[in-house]
Amino acid sequence: MRKVLLSIVSALVTSLALAAPSPASATATSATGCTARVANAAATTAVATTTVWMAGDSTMANPSSTCPVGWATEFDSLFHTNIVVDNLAVAGRSIQTWLYEGNVTSTIGSNGECVLSSTAYSSRWQQMLTGMKAGDYLFIQFGINDSSTTCPRHVGTARYQALMTMMVQAAKDRGAHPILLTAVAAITCSGSTAVKNRGFVSQTTAAGAATGSPIIDLQTLSVDYYNSLGLCPNNGDYTSGPVGQFFCNDHTHFEAYGARRIARLVTGALRTQNIPLAGSLL
Repeated sequence: MRKVLLSIVSALVTSLALAAPSPASATATSATGCTARVANAAATTAVATTTVWMAGDSTMANPSSTCPVGWATEFDSLFHTNIVVDNLAVAGRSIQTWLYEGNVTSTIGSNGECVLSSTAYSSRWQQMLTGMKAGDYLFIQFGINDSSTTCPRHVGTARYQALMTMMVQAAKDRGAHPILLTAVAAITCSGSTAVKNRGFVSQTTAAGAATGSPIIDLQTLSVDYYNSLGLCPNNGDYTSGPVGQFFCNDHTHFEAYGARRIARLVTGALRTQNIPLAGSLL
C-alpha cells in the first residue's frame, strides 16, 4: 500500500513540474505584455492628437518663396505636439473660389453673384470634411479677395455670410470647433495712424453670432499692433526699416517676421477670449 501511495505522490510532483512555466517562457510572456502596453500607449497618443484646420487666402497660406509668408505657417510651432496644424489656405482665393475651385465662372448672374458651373466642392474642402473629427478646430479667414468687383473672385456680402455659415455648420456637425477671423489688415496710413482697410467684418461677426462660434477680430488686432510699432507714416518703401521687416515689397503680405507677429496676435486672442485651444499653447 505504501508503495502505491509513493507512486501516486511521485506522479503528482512530475505533473506539477511539467505544468509550471520555465523562466524563459515567463520572461517572454512578460515582454509580450510590456510590448502590448507600449503599443496601446502609442495608439492612445495618436488618438489624442487634435488637428487645427486652416481655410483662407495668401495672408494665411504656406509660402511658395521667401515672401509672402502666411501667418498660419508659423502657427504649428506655438503649440505642444498634441496639436497638428493642417494649413489649406491658398493664395488669391475668395471664400467661394476656395470652396468651389474651378467651378466659379467669370460670369456675373442676375443676382449679382458669380455663376457656378457646378456645386461640386474643391478637393481641399472635401479633404477637410473627410478628415475632420470631434475635438478638431477650423479657422476661417477670408474677406480680402472677395471684395473684387469681377468674377471669379467677387462675392456679395449675403453670399459671403451664407458660405461662412455653411462651413461653420459643417465643422460643428462633425464635433469640431470653428473659429472665425476678420481679415488681417494691410498697412494703410492716414497721416501717422494705421487704419482699417478690409470688408466683410459684419458678415463674419453675424455668421459667428448665428452659430455660437468665437470670432477673432484680427483686423482690429493687426491695426492696433501696427500703430504700437509706429509703422505710420511711411513713404511707401516696403524694402527697408520696420515696414520692410514686417511686410513684403507691398503693403499686404508678410515677411517671416511679420507672419510670426500676426500668429502671436491670434494666439493671444485665444488666451484672452478663453478659447480652450489656448490650453495647448507653449
